[in-house]
Amino acid sequence: MASEPILRHTPYLRRYARALKGSQAEGDALVQAALENLLGGQVHLDRAQPLRLALFKALHDSWRLALNGHSIDAPRRLAADQRLQRMSPEHRTAILLVLMEGFSFAETAYILGLSEEAAAERFEAAQRSIEGQLATDVLIIEDEPVIALDLQRLAQDLGHRIIGVGATHAEAVSLVENQTPGLVLADVRLADGSSGIEAVGEILKSYDVPVVFITAYPERLLTGDRPEPAFLITKPFNDQTVKAMIGQALFFHQPRPRLKAVV
Repeated sequence: MASEPILRHTPYLRRYARALKGSQAEGDALVQAALENLLGGQVHLDRAQPLRLALFKALHDSWRLALNGHSIDAPRRLAADQRLQRMSPEHRTAILLVLMEGFSFAETAYILGLSEEAAAERFEAAQRSIEGQLATDVLIIEDEPVIALDLQRLAQDLGHRIIGVGATHAEAVSLVENQTPGLVLADVRLADGSSGIEAVGEILKSYDVPVVFITAYPERLLTGDRPEPAFLITKPFNDQTVKAMIGQALFFHQPRPRLKAVV
């Protein structure tokens, strides 16, 4: 077994294992055990598959050897870690493999030893679990009434509350003067010529919340030449894309650390 190619993948195995187990120590121990089991022959590397995919499969095969079904009580550092630990291990694996590691349902099914249909069902169950945990107050910035109604309906379908719909920069900012949003869904270009991006920038000065941008011109925000949105929906959109993006934005949002005042 060539060690150098495998070692290049171990940081990503650790990232996944730490999120899965909820702590750095337990995640790193899981990876170490998997590598030792590979060397000792307790688990095998499927050489018919791409190395990254085969390693994640071996990691899961090794985990199954030691899995005792007990919950994990290690401290959690991130909000996403805490949410993950409320799910069953089976549901955590599905959500992490697809959303964090970028595997397809077919690849996820291979890693977990499931049918593709079963892997998709686990992922969808995990999504529902996330949605139930993350109900929040949503601000919509959108100047097209029909699209605004669609976004409102989709957010409410997920259990979220709508604090208002702003059709302009000024309206959006005024809506958060007395209400705290937990999520912002924002069109990029508004009909009066104002910018949804600028409105969001002003709101983020006061509130640390995740933002999902919606635009008919995604190529203008995907140049890589400057800081750009992490969560972007292209018009026209479908319902499942919007729901999935809302769930990901809320689930993986990591609050910015607060700066200590200088005295």
